[in-house]
Amino acid sequence: MPSALPDGELAPADGSLPASAREGAGSRDFGLYVHVPFCAVRCGYCDFNTYTATELEGVSQASYPAQANAEIEFARQVLESSGVTQRPLSTVFVGGGTPTLLGPEPLALMLHKARETFGFVDGAEVTVEANPDSVSAEDLDALKSAGVTRVSFGVQSSDPSVLTTLDRTHNPQRVPEVVQWAKDAGLQVSIDLIYGTPGETLESWRATLLSALELAPDHVSAYALIVEKGTALAARISRGELAMPDDDLHAEMYMLADELFEQAGYSWYEVSNWARTPEHHSRHNHSYWTSQDWWGIGPGAHSHVGGTRWWNVKHPSAYASRMGQGVSPAYAREVLSQHSIQMEQVLLGIRLAAGLDASLIPPDRRALLAEWVSRGLLDGAALLAGRVVPTLQGRLVADFMARELT
Repeated sequence: MPSALPDGELAPADGSLPASAREGAGSRDFGLYVHVPFCAVRCGYCDFNTYTATELEGVSQASYPAQANAEIEFARQVLESSGVTQRPLSTVFVGGGTPTLLGPEPLALMLHKARETFGFVDGAEVTVEANPDSVSAEDLDALKSAGVTRVSFGVQSSDPSVLTTLDRTHNPQRVPEVVQWAKDAGLQVSIDLIYGTPGETLESWRATLLSALELAPDHVSAYALIVEKGTALAARISRGELAMPDDDLHAEMYMLADELFEQAGYSWYEVSNWARTPEHHSRHNHSYWTSQDWWGIGPGAHSHVGGTRWWNVKHPSAYASRMGQGVSPAYAREVLSQHSIQMEQVLLGIRLAAGLDASLIPPDRRALLAEWVSRGLLDGAALLAGRVVPTLQGRLVADFMARELT
């Protein structure tokens, strides 16, 4: 089942934002995240807010684009009435779920609404997630014509047994063809991989990495498998059917990925992300890591504008009901204090190759920085220049360091 929404204060029915959201808005990028909550099959490891057709009553894929478009218009009205500087969209990310289950025409309608409502900056990044078995060459051509610039394929592994454990349904032998279709359409290609699946060996992971590199994508993400409570995978592990992922093996897999990516000309820019060039970084994800503004469209979607964060009701039927009534789909919100904003900058910034400003570290925690340099976890030269940047060993424990610094 999808994970629970966080707690927070009651969100206003009209969606209005506090005065603090206006401050400095003109200096921040503005992006749009569109959540498409539909999947053909629920993967056993996934706790995202997604649903198969059999899990939904009174909600259809056909009606969803109109609901999303209604929230796009609602967003414009709220930002205007709250006095937040209007800005064209720097990035749009359509995720899920499997957005391409809707087909290219509904996706094009939502992108047209976004462009019509806010406008796009020159060279805006427009990304759509896809499973390798959810698109055709014609679909990818149509997405390019609709303004999509980048497609992110959920490949996860080239090992059929690993895909079976993850409940992934695509045929790995089809992936090269699908990637080539995307390139032929003129789209940038990003590949998502998962390592540490129960039963996966280091050699199996090596084969997946080499297979991914043969595709010559512009961007690669590699994430350690996290066993989320309430998922089918967690239940199988608790019953003893599968072994819990091993942390030491995770570390070996991560270092192998970094080694092979670097040898192939990819550079890391965030702990789990590598790209051919800075132009191929995910600008949308970077907006999350640097606390820019974005509005999340759809059930369960999260938004952030000027230190105010909110999240929509989870279930598609509840979301559809609110959009039909013209009231905010927000379930709850949080207005971040300056201290919380600074702590988030530390939590996220320590994961970036660009690092974070050392002055953001609380004074009573700064002695840790020199200690971590001596232990090989931080880049000493970067620290002398006032930046906190993890080494390869530091990336393995970036979350630990972030907790210690906050």
